[in-house]
Amino acid sequence: MDTERRILLGRVLGAFGVRGELKLQSFTDPVSTILKYQPWVLVHDGAERELLGARGRVTNKGLTATFPGVEDRDTAQALAGAEVWVPRSRLPKPAKGEYYWVDLEGLEVVNREGIVLGRVSHLFETAANLVLAVSGEREHLVPFIEGQFVLGVDFEARRIQVDWDADF
Repeated sequence: MDTERRILLGRVLGAFGVRGELKLQSFTDPVSTILKYQPWVLVHDGAERELLGARGRVTNKGLTATFPGVEDRDTAQALAGAEVWVPRSRLPKPAKGEYYWVDLEGLEVVNREGIVLGRVSHLFETAANLVLAVSGEREHLVPFIEGQFVLGVDFEARRIQVDWDADF
């Protein structure tokens, strides 16, 4: 498969019913949007394959899908744990002021005083807000609140400026 950066959009949770439907965990919002970004790269047990033609629907129990060639419960259950990846280029350009987490990962984080805190290793969500996990000499957890803690994101310079004390 190609070497373009991929984005993890979901995971197969297991079989749904007896006719080969699968229950999917989607990381998109809304959850059904995952179906728009095909073809997928399905990664399972160390192997990967391209998948085109998945169809799905949202039920009261979550997102269910059918995959071409999966026609019974045993075949569907055998795919439990498979990850659904797509090339980054398949995702639409984010609106102004919106970001894909993956685009923020690896950016250098600098505070108002010009001190480099490190690089964004990952982001995570809390009940209150998103948090930048910044790895450097030490780890900093910076709330991703624009205008308060996040002063600017500059993709050309690959830098995020924050209002954050280097000792905190």
